Amino acid sequence: MELLVVGGSGFLGREVARQAHRSVTTHFRPGGPGHRLDVRDRAAVRRLVEELRPDVIVNTAYVQADWVTTAEGAMHVAAAAAATGARLVHVSSDLVFSGRDVTYDETCVPDPVTPYGAAKAAAETAINGLLADAVVARTSLILGDGDSGHEKFVHALAGGTASGGLYTDTIRCPVHVTDLAAALLELAASTYVGIAHVAGADALSRHELGVLIARRDGLDEAALPAARQGSGPLDVRLDSTRTQARLRTRLRGAREFLAR
Repeated sequence: MELLVVGGSGFLGREVARQAHRSVTTHFRPGGPGHRLDVRDRAAVRRLVEELRPDVIVNTAYVQADWVTTAEGAMHVAAAAAATGARLVHVSSDLVFSGRDVTYDETCVPDPVTPYGAAKAAAETAINGLLADAVVARTSLILGDGDSGHEKFVHALAGGTASGGLYTDTIRCPVHVTDLAAALLELAASTYVGIAHVAGADALSRHELGVLIARRDGLDEAALPAARQGSGPLDVRLDSTRTQARLRTRLRGAREFLAR
C-alpha cells in the first residue's frame, strides 16, 4: 500500500508515518519531512498527488484559525484523491458538534458553533460529495507521552511559566496518538467507508486530564489552576463503540494510558 500522509510534520501525521514504515509525507513549513505542500493551493495538491499516485491518502492537515486550510484544503485533497482513484482517510474533529446532546455516535449530524468546527464540518460535506469510498475519522484531544500541546501546557502551568488555567467544564474523550494512528492505518487498509469515531474510552475535563498528566510526570497537581470556559462546545463525548467493534486497535481511555 503506497501511503501519502498530508500534514506529516504534525503531531499526528508524524506518528502515522512512523507506524506506516513506508510512506511519503508532506509538510507546510520549510524544513519539514517529505514534500512541501500548501493544501490551500488546489493545483499544487493535484500535481503532487498525480505525481506520487498513492493508493491511500491520510489527511491530518489543518490550521485551527484558518478556514481555507481546514475546509478548502481538505476539499482540494479529496478532489485530488477522486481524480487519481486514491482512497482517502480524513481526520475530522469532535468540534463538529455543539455539545447540546453531550454524546454523539457516527449517525449524529454536525451542528458546529465555532469557526473551526464549522470548517471541519464543511470539509466533511465536501469529502462526502466528492468521494463515495472515503473514511472521515472524527477524533478528540490527542495526547502522547509528553509531547502533545496539552501535555506541554500542563507542564508550563505546573512550572509557573504559563498563565491561564485548565477548564473544569470542558469535557472530551482524549485519545493516545499511537492508538489513533494505528486505527487510521487500520481503517485505511479496510473496506470501510463513511464516518468513524476514533476517540478514547474515558470522558474527562481538561482539568481532570491535567491532574492525570501531573501525576504521571511527577508534577505538583495542586499548582494547576482550575478555570471555566463557560460557553462554546463544553461537554462533547464521541461514542466510538461502533468503530471500536471494527478495529483490532484498542482505543484506550486516558485513565489507562496516563497511569504511572
